[in-house]
Amino acid sequence: MAKRPTIDLNTLRHSASHILALAVKRLFPRTILGIGPATEDGFYYDFDSELNFTAEDLVTIESEMKKIIGENLPFERHVISKEEAVTLFSTEPYKLELIEQYTSEGNDLSYYNLGSEWFDLCAGPHVKCSGVVKAVKLLNLAGAYWKGDSNNKALQRVYGTAFPTQKDLSAYLVMREDALKRDHQKLGRKMGLFLTAPPVGQGLIILTPKGTKIVQILRRWVEDTEEKWGYLQTLTPFLSKSDLYKISGHWDHYKESMFILQGFEGDMALRPMTCPFQYMIYLNESHSYKELPLRYAETSTLFRNEASGEMHGLTRLRQFTLADAHIICRSDQVEDEFEKVLKLILYIMDTLGIKDFWYRFSKWDPANKSGKYIDNPEAWNATEASLKRILDKLQLRYVEAENEAAFYGPKLDIQMRNVWGKEDTYFTIQIDFAAAERFGMTYIDEKGEKVRPFVIHRSSIGCYERTLAYLIEMYAGKFPLWLSPEQVRILPIADRHNEFCNQVKDQMINAGIRVTVDDHAETLNKKIRQAQLDYVNYILVVGDKEMEAQAVNVRTRDNQVHGIQPVKDFIGKIVQQVNKKNLTV
Repeated sequence: MAKRPTIDLNTLRHSASHILALAVKRLFPRTILGIGPATEDGFYYDFDSELNFTAEDLVTIESEMKKIIGENLPFERHVISKEEAVTLFSTEPYKLELIEQYTSEGNDLSYYNLGSEWFDLCAGPHVKCSGVVKAVKLLNLAGAYWKGDSNNKALQRVYGTAFPTQKDLSAYLVMREDALKRDHQKLGRKMGLFLTAPPVGQGLIILTPKGTKIVQILRRWVEDTEEKWGYLQTLTPFLSKSDLYKISGHWDHYKESMFILQGFEGDMALRPMTCPFQYMIYLNESHSYKELPLRYAETSTLFRNEASGEMHGLTRLRQFTLADAHIICRSDQVEDEFEKVLKLILYIMDTLGIKDFWYRFSKWDPANKSGKYIDNPEAWNATEASLKRILDKLQLRYVEAENEAAFYGPKLDIQMRNVWGKEDTYFTIQIDFAAAERFGMTYIDEKGEKVRPFVIHRSSIGCYERTLAYLIEMYAGKFPLWLSPEQVRILPIADRHNEFCNQVKDQMINAGIRVTVDDHAETLNKKIRQAQLDYVNYILVVGDKEMEAQAVNVRTRDNQVHGIQPVKDFIGKIVQQVNKKNLTV
């Protein structure tokens, strides 16, 4: 039996986007076309239409797509001149703009026809014919500015996905249904952990009291942990003159991602990193080799001017909070300090219950001439070789990635995926070959001579907002007891039980337990159901029997009833579970 040829998934999905566009043009002929690329898990096409598409329209469009697939129309490529393209796409203003752009960049022009009735400006490739696309599904609608620029017109984006077989599509849809339940953007808002507000701006998240409580718990734990591991906490400005960033190199290599302001002292900027400020602390006095390493840590509010199209929930923001630190050490300490940082990060991940991750050795790209990196090939090669020796000695299994380094040196990134399968960096350790020389940092060695130290950049829990997003999705909102913003909810059966419930609440608050009393005029079953929907870890019911026994009737959010327990015993058990940072409760 002949083996079925392998189909490139991106090619299949790009072809599906063209089938989508043809279906829309058949059904809504006055629609103007934008672009329609393949994506990591499907495809989309942007449309400029007088009609506001609805979910019902998606059903109709998908039906038309399946009809086109059944017609088995051929995809055919044609190379054309600019003049021919302008004539061919004279009624498609977005295509005309692309034609001008592509030709000004020196690119050849081509288009694909799908059957005899429709064609699209496209470099390809595509599958042989529409019938190759066996399984397709339209997923949702969204708004999108043309070319991702908010100054341009808002278009309607139709998202879909396609697979070689119906079995593959069905498996994806099951995964997607679970992802929708866990998606931190929807679940976090539903749980009342964070919000956005148009008057505030894109990429600027407001944490509610519940969301703030989780971050506060994490922050206090991380800062206390770092101090035990030998870190010194600092507190540095959010704003600086451009002079500081010119010394650090951010002005030359990172300026496009910075918020630049005009101040009384000329150009100023909101800080994108903490490192240059902490170097000022080091430079404030002279240092002996005996003092090193010096580990400066800070819970840093940082600002980065991300593009509008890059914003995503809590994972990509313009203002975020980083557990930042910089280790200034001797050359003979680099390897040991690097290993200690990795152990700290692994301890934090293990305590949080994070198991699914991998390592990425992020390197520079010598061919990148955009100004992204400091131009010092000798230093790059030496530092990358040094980092590789460290990683291999630690016996880490890692992937190598060119053009992913920081502008001042290579790094080890700890990578994870969100519920949609998108990869991102959550924790990082970086070796900086440039900072000590740029800032003139030295220490006095055992011979009484001035020597340049080495600098290691690291984030222990990474960006708090991004880590919170990951935890929301990993736990599907059901946080372990020690992280829950509301650990216990007490439910009085009748008004006469309210006073006792509030006395129990006060005892718990004094013991450090996060607790509320639900004394609303609802039935007990409704109160229990609401507490479960709010993912409260422990639900305590109090009636006459419990009040007389100075006890509470305990159940958990999974509706398991644990029976009557004395208040004192229950409090002791909860405190013990929190102190152990138990992940199973």
